[in-house]
Amino acid sequence: MSKVERFLTEKEEKEIVDAIRSAEKATSGEIRVHIEKSHENKDIFERAMEVFHALKMDNTKQDNGVLIYVAVEDRNFVIYGDKGINAVVPVDFWESTKDTIVTHFKNGNFKQGLIDGILKAGDQLQKHFPWDENDVNELPDTISKG
Repeated sequence: MSKVERFLTEKEEKEIVDAIRSAEKATSGEIRVHIEKSHENKDIFERAMEVFHALKMDNTKQDNGVLIYVAVEDRNFVIYGDKGINAVVPVDFWESTKDTIVTHFKNGNFKQGLIDGILKAGDQLQKHFPWDENDVNELPDTISKG
């Protein structure tokens, strides 16, 4: 079993998907989690941007996709928000969200770190991109793996 497969249990993955669905319930925003072995000797932000585009997260109607990208072996992650959400969140929002996740990751509680980051991003998405009856779930809620 690879480190990516061992990173989260099946039950933990389900709880993370449930958190994504909960966070997206009252917003048009889209949240994805992508887990892979390594960012392949590339800059981690560059790799997160590649994954963001590969997952078609740059195709949301309001440019309000949020990706939490995790490189397991590199012990690193990035929260990548599209231009729509980046334009409206507080200046320190992504850094404070990262700090929330790091606190849990340092204790080996990867599931809770991801859930707290997802819910924090969801709060901002709900505030700035509230759901209306014309909204559709534009992207899958599942965890992608590379």
